[in-house]
Amino acid sequence: MASLREAQKKMTRRLLLDAGLELFTAKGYAATTVDEIAKAAGTTRVTFYAYFPSRSDLMKALIDEQLNERLERIRSDRHGSTALDLVAAVSDGGREAIRHWLADSVERWPSIRVIIRIGRDAAAVDPELRDFVERWLDESISDIADGLARAGRFEPHQRHFRGVLAMAQLDYVAQHWDDVDWKLTEEQMLDELTDSWFELLGRP
Repeated sequence: MASLREAQKKMTRRLLLDAGLELFTAKGYAATTVDEIAKAAGTTRVTFYAYFPSRSDLMKALIDEQLNERLERIRSDRHGSTALDLVAAVSDGGREAIRHWLADSVERWPSIRVIIRIGRDAAAVDPELRDFVERWLDESISDIADGLARAGRFEPHQRHFRGVLAMAQLDYVAQHWDDVDWKLTEEQMLDELTDSWFELLGRP
């Protein structure tokens, strides 16, 4: 019986997360209410608050759980979450390793883009989420810095900033790839990104 209750709780929580994601996508974070999320999930406002103290906490869960799962990020004592494959690719520092990681990242864009966009939309109107989203973005930058530190490349003061530059490039392209015609095929785009990342992060 206990296992059945736990399964029901997990299902309810998942329904609330899915309903929140769908409504945030359709209406925007600011225009979506707790009552609407609860109704879309087939439950009540009281039940919503049994799982999430606020709408902000549901948004945090979307980022901390669903987005990290899609990006294969795991818990890290050092800085929230980490992508071990990113740390390894940067530590390797070879062009092939960097391109392979970037190609894997591109394949994930369709499933992650919507959550990232909603997260930014939410951060713009919700001060509680602003710092949370910034910390989450900094976790990927920290992965790059960790990879460079593991390989002993560049000076300590350079590693984090090089991660900032690399992730800024990737993030901008990821968010606009479907909206802007840059006159490049996906393979050409990957070649250009790889060249840029290799210049910033790769082995001399």
